[in-house]
Amino acid sequence: MSPHVLILGGTTEARRLAADLAARPGVRVTTSLAGRVARPGAVDGDVRIGGFGGAEGLAQWLREHRADAVVDATHPFAASITANAARAARAAGLALVVLRRPGWRPGSGDRWHPVPSLDAAADALPGLGRRVFLTTGRLGLAAFAHLTNLHFVVRSVEPPEPPMPPDVEVVLARGPFTVPDELALLRGHRVDVLVTKDSGGEATAAKLTAARQLGLPVVVVRRPPLPDGVTAVPDVTDVLERLGLTPTLP
Repeated sequence: MSPHVLILGGTTEARRLAADLAARPGVRVTTSLAGRVARPGAVDGDVRIGGFGGAEGLAQWLREHRADAVVDATHPFAASITANAARAARAAGLALVVLRRPGWRPGSGDRWHPVPSLDAAADALPGLGRRVFLTTGRLGLAAFAHLTNLHFVVRSVEPPEPPMPPDVEVVLARGPFTVPDELALLRGHRVDVLVTKDSGGEATAAKLTAARQLGLPVVVVRRPPLPDGVTAVPDVTDVLERLGLTPTLP
């Protein structure tokens, strides 16, 4: 039987890993996507869409499809998926590798306000500015819905749904974004403060550079902790080494 790797995907790193594994003769790779985006990017190998039904459902899928390893390459804030992956891998007796791109770090001139949650980010906003560029994703807008005296510019890949703040402009766009792009947006919408999750990576980091250049405060939501006993690796090369493989693609 060919080795079978399940990737819990949805990130740039997950697509890179799938491309590397799919290029290997004798290796089967399946990427699972949550289905929250209607038009996800192309992924090499097999693809499945939708949830598994919790940790038990995922463990059953792993057994039925004879998976040999699980790689959690989901978004750093997909805490429930990571917890289910850890429990399912243990139940199925398989190796779990968690791939997490490194988080951002503030540099000289940054005016960062780290907070532990979206609710804490909402609490911090009234003292920082009235016009808010909110880039935390369309599924977290409910935490800001009670802020009726602030104007929000919300960027999302797909249109958000209520509940959300009453005074909202929606910008539909998919990264990566350049620093000139972000400067134009921040200036054009007269933004006072930026709110972001610590997603890490280069695809959406330009907004931090733009905020620094304009001297804007940035509310940064810290990542949730990993499950007990679980550690993460920072890139695709480390995942392949954990799987006993060497990279085949640059």
